[in-house]
Parts: sequence; structure tokens; C-alpha cells
Amino acid sequence: MRKGILSIAVSAVAVFGVAAGAAAAEVKLPKNLSWTAYGTTSSGYAQSVGLGNMLKGKYGTEVRIIPGKNDVSRMLPLKAGQAEICACGIAAYFSAEGVLMFADEKWGPQPLRNLFNNNGRHGTVSAAIANDIGVKSLKDLKGKRVAWVKGSPALQNNMTAVLAYGGLTWNDVVKVEVPGWGQSMQGILDGQVDVAQGSSISAIYTQIAASPRGLFVPDFPHNDAAAWARVHAVAPYVAKTKVSLAINGENNPTGKLPYDGAGYAYPIFVGLAPISNELAYGLTKAVMANYENFKDAGPGMDGYKVENQKFDWVFPYHAGAIQYYKEAGVWTAEDQAHTDMLLKRETILADTWKKTVAAGFDRSKWLANRAAALKAAGMDAPFSE
Repeated sequence: MRKGILSIAVSAVAVFGVAAGAAAAEVKLPKNLSWTAYGTTSSGYAQSVGLGNMLKGKYGTEVRIIPGKNDVSRMLPLKAGQAEICACGIAAYFSAEGVLMFADEKWGPQPLRNLFNNNGRHGTVSAAIANDIGVKSLKDLKGKRVAWVKGSPALQNNMTAVLAYGGLTWNDVVKVEVPGWGQSMQGILDGQVDVAQGSSISAIYTQIAASPRGLFVPDFPHNDAAAWARVHAVAPYVAKTKVSLAINGENNPTGKLPYDGAGYAYPIFVGLAPISNELAYGLTKAVMANYENFKDAGPGMDGYKVENQKFDWVFPYHAGAIQYYKEAGVWTAEDQAHTDMLLKRETILADTWKKTVAAGFDRSKWLANRAAALKAAGMDAPFSE
């Protein structure tokens, strides 16, 4: 978990130093590669296209991007072996933990491995708010029409965090159910929705800003300790972020950039544990070493720089990706200890899931067993209910 947000006791592990002067391996990528992403109007999809063009030009790899309208539809191709990689949102974390939509007998905790992420200057936990409803801060969302994207626990939980910052819950707003993220944004344009969760650089924000309704951009003042405590109670993966990249960003309560925002890495590039070391190494190195070739493919691409990668977050890293980071001289003993701890957590979750299913699966029993097992190991257990 992110240090300072989720405190986890890490047992001592063997020191794993960076190998000085390690010989760099060759990038070997398949001729065809599939990965899932958010819908075609999302920043994650646009960035995937940019990375795909680089991979085609440099390595001859054809990337098939599979857009999914919700979190489950983005994870299914990985689980079914139809895609190797997911350019995911935070729902990948929920699937690794086996919570929310993934606390289901057909799912359970998934053994995900991180390769690299976009840790950019944009706010990934934000909201598109129609400028014609008189909102000046998040507490003003009371009574407004807020989009609830079906089958998308990431968007649902992120919006819950947005409301929590303003001291609100879903009981304080009018919930408008929509089938996908694109429809949540279209709902603002059509006058059926007032607020929807999104990234501050989502392409459709430009269209909303230019529409008769206009676009208001909320901020999350970092000095409000009580508000942030409410956020972390429902979304422990969210961090304070200085947002300097946002569509219509000056139309926030401060009237200037940067402003106090909230977020986490997006897209998050993960695959299931069985993907090969060769693919994990090759794809990680191809992206990290070719920033200059795709940096202008979309907004916020600087988050892919090697120096912007953060290894102490919520996912263990794939051995192939670690091989590259060691070569680059950026992987430390502390980073290895963190991944080792997360692999131990994964084992605890997998064992607990197996026992729960064997006894006759029940969602409430799984969440209770999960929480008990994690706490017994000295680990935090968010989303226990």
C-alpha cells in the first residue's frame, strides 16, 4: 500500500541490491499484443494508442487495444487469456484484493503484476461538474445528480471519495445510473447528469467545457485534514496531488494552476502473474527507453518517465519489469522488500479465498475471512464490508 496512507508491517527480507553494470538484455516483443483500456474518449485509451504507435514503429509489434465500458469488461480479457496487459484504472487493485465487484465467486483475488504506470501531473480522482449548477466546492454537490456507472467499482468508489471530501454520501445526492463511463460524460452534455467521475485530462472534458453547460473543476485542499481522513476511509489508495495539467483547469476555486488535487497512477499497466519475463521485461524497457518517441502523443505523457515510477504502491512488480529497473539503477532493496511483502499478502489472500470457496462461498464470509487473515499477518484490511 502507499506509504503514509496504508501502514503495513513489513518483515525483514534479504537485501536485494542493484546490480552495478548489469548487462542489458535485448527487447523481444511478440508480433501481436493485446491490452484492454478505458473507452475511446478516455485519456487512457489515447495514451494506449500513442504507446502502440511507438511499439509498431520501433519493434514492429501490432497492438490491439480492447476498450471496455466498465471495470469488469476490462479485466475479463486478462482472465480469459484474450489479452496480456490491462491499461487499467484502480479497479485492478480491487481485483487483486478480491473486493467490491470482485468479491464474487467467479472472481476472487487476482495475481496481478505491475510493469509500469503513468504517474503524471493530472488529477485522476476528480469530477466533471457542470458549471451551470452553482457549485463552488465539493460540499455544494448535495442534492445534485451524480452518475453511478454500473459494473465499475473504480468509478463508483472514486466518486464516493469525491463526495466524502465534501462531507457527503450517496444518500445526499441523486444517483443516476448509467451503463458506462462514456455515457456518464454524455449525460452531462445531455443535461441528464450534473456530475461524473473522471480524469482531469479526459478528452471529453474539452467538449463539456465548450458546451452551454460549461465545466467546473473541483479542488481538494490539502490542508483539510478531516476531509482527507474521510477520503482515505473509503479510498486508501488516493494521494494528495498537485495538478498542473487539467482541461479548463483554471476554472477551479483557486482560479489558477497548479491546484490541490487528488489522484493515483493512471493508466496502471498490469498483467497476470503468468505472463513471461521476456514480455514483461521487453514491454517495460520499450516504454521506459523510448519516452522521446511518444511524449507528444497525448497530455500527461511525462508520467511514463523512469524517474516518475513509484515502486512502493499497491501492486507487486513482475520479475521481468524488475530486471529492467535494476539495469536502470532505480530498483532498491526497499523496493524489493515492498514487493516481497505484497507477494506475501497475495499468498494470504489466495489461501483464504481457497478455504472460503471450499467451505461454500458466501460473500460476507469471504470479506470477514479476508479481513481476519490480513489482520493476523499485521496487514491492513480495507473494504472489509
